[in-house]
Amino acid sequence: ARRGSAQTIQPGAGAARDASLQGFPFSDPQAALAAKYFIEGSRLDDGDNRKMEEAAAAYRKALVIDPDLVPAVVNLANIHYSRDELIEAQALYERAINLDPDCFEAHFNLGNIHHDLARYGDALHCYRDAVKLNPGYADAHFYLAVTLEKSGHSFEAKPHWKTYHELAPEGEWADLAKEFSE
Repeated sequence: ARRGSAQTIQPGAGAARDASLQGFPFSDPQAALAAKYFIEGSRLDDGDNRKMEEAAAAYRKALVIDPDLVPAVVNLANIHYSRDELIEAQALYERAINLDPDCFEAHFNLGNIHHDLARYGDALHCYRDAVKLNPGYADAHFYLAVTLEKSGHSFEAKPHWKTYHELAPEGEWADLAKEFSE
């Protein structure tokens, strides 16, 4: 998987980021300040490399105030991952998973890091968790299938190739998935 296409769930995540703050306890001034920095980071975190450091700084400020703010941990990890700073990204994704075991994006992107580093057993574990948490995310099935193939488990990969093709019939790897699922 090329890193560019390794689909860190480019969280056009404005929606995901905003949704993650629903029910946030704004009556607490500390939490409100952490949320303010998080929202500032999200606004800056739009894929423009020139704003990336400012976004990272805002996420770090949020985390100083609330170290357990999982969306800020994940978004900061995504910035490190996009810069090929894999050690930092891995540590942050692992922290996010420890704080919220149901954090799909952390499992998926941690799988991408393991896959990039040819640690296929670890990648399989992460991708399987990601598929359990979000069975409708086509790319999780794709990367799970690819990793199973690389690990010599072609038979086990077939249903994931098929699912990818069903979920993304016009997707980037649809032809490949169709070929492998037959």
